[in-house]
Amino acid sequence: MEDEKNELKISQAEKSAILPKTEDRGELNKLNWADKSNFSPLRKDRSSNRNFFGFVLIGALFFYIGLAWGKKTSVSDSKGRVFNFVENLADPKSLFVNTNNPIEKKVDFNLFWEAWEELDEKYVDKEKLDPQKRLYGAINGMIGALGDPYSSFMDPEESKDFSQEMEGEFEGIGAELSTKDGILVIIAPIAGTPADKAGLRSGDKILEINKESTANLTVDEAVRRIRGKKGTEVVLTILREGDYQSQEIKIIRDKIEIKSVIYEKKEENIAYLRVTKFAENTSKEFSREVAKIIADGSRGLILDLRSNPGGYLNSAVELASKFIPEGQLVVSEKGRDGDNREYRALGGDSLGNLPTVVLIDQGSASASEILAGALRDNKGIKLIGEKSFGKGSVQQLEDLKDGSTMRITIAKWFTPKGACIHEVGLEPDIKVEFSKEDIANKRDVQLERALEELKNQIKR
Repeated sequence: MEDEKNELKISQAEKSAILPKTEDRGELNKLNWADKSNFSPLRKDRSSNRNFFGFVLIGALFFYIGLAWGKKTSVSDSKGRVFNFVENLADPKSLFVNTNNPIEKKVDFNLFWEAWEELDEKYVDKEKLDPQKRLYGAINGMIGALGDPYSSFMDPEESKDFSQEMEGEFEGIGAELSTKDGILVIIAPIAGTPADKAGLRSGDKILEINKESTANLTVDEAVRRIRGKKGTEVVLTILREGDYQSQEIKIIRDKIEIKSVIYEKKEENIAYLRVTKFAENTSKEFSREVAKIIADGSRGLILDLRSNPGGYLNSAVELASKFIPEGQLVVSEKGRDGDNREYRALGGDSLGNLPTVVLIDQGSASASEILAGALRDNKGIKLIGEKSFGKGSVQQLEDLKDGSTMRITIAKWFTPKGACIHEVGLEPDIKVEFSKEDIANKRDVQLERALEELKNQIKR
């Protein structure tokens, strides 16, 4: 026993080889968050009708909002006006005179324009002085100054990629990325994807992408470098937990087709339901599989949220509603002004009386943690596995006029009993970790323990 206690702790996604894979059932579960990691849970608010400033030079005020940390607005000019206007403007500082939306804290924008003009006048490679790219760079810098890895800016191309990802198909490697302590890390490689097959593991630190350092890269910038066309290669230099030497992992990109819900029958008519993400279509997929579970007369359910990086908040609420009576609290948010917003079960708790346990691990983040926390707090459902990731903030997507998007952290979320798990995670009721022998023998001891616990519940 003492040897087991002293055994080197194993990172969850080190066990990806033995976690249930859809390929074992004849289909690939090709989710690639990508490559996109840190956006869950998202609240969708995609209104394009915003209030305009009462200022004649509307085309340039998009720049103003990015730099002034101002309120939401958008411009009504066609794409490219900012480029032409700023390029030809003799005195850009005049943009910030007599606006109807004064900044509460005085900011000297002369400093910014001084730096802008110094670049215009002195930078050696004139062809690189692209105002549009500098505009986006300024917005990125402004958001980066917050020190929040979950708030970010996506230019129109990145926004398009993100939308395709949430719709369910794109090309990449199939790994969820985030940052921890300023270092780019793998949250979870998704079963059956190139990242999984190449041996990436949860907790791997990405030091280089194609021999270029990842220091100071945002997650979105890293995603852009890692993604690429099917059949092309990307080389990641990673440092694994417990290792002292980095290693290179070569990955061939592939088409990633996302299936978010997988149903299997286990022994003694126990249902196994794995949710890999919370996307736009997850609730429909889940409802479809729940109908099968009920039709099969299942005696119990194992809900597997391992390596699930999250997704849309409303999807988590919809799934929770399958277990929790209508009107009961699923999750609450607390915003910047201390205002609370509650999300309650919508009704239709068809799984409410079915004995259930939930599997979690280090790759279970955000919307996964919302669902797991709601089921434990409301129903006393046991969590089995390892402590979850600990992402307790909510992001809202704001579409900008030129097709770019801001992802803004707007709130912290709390479980029904008032716990905030941000940077803490959910502790399992029954802790089960993998040993080196389990990994070598491809033995899923967490699933085995879940089956054992559920059988005991059914017997009572």
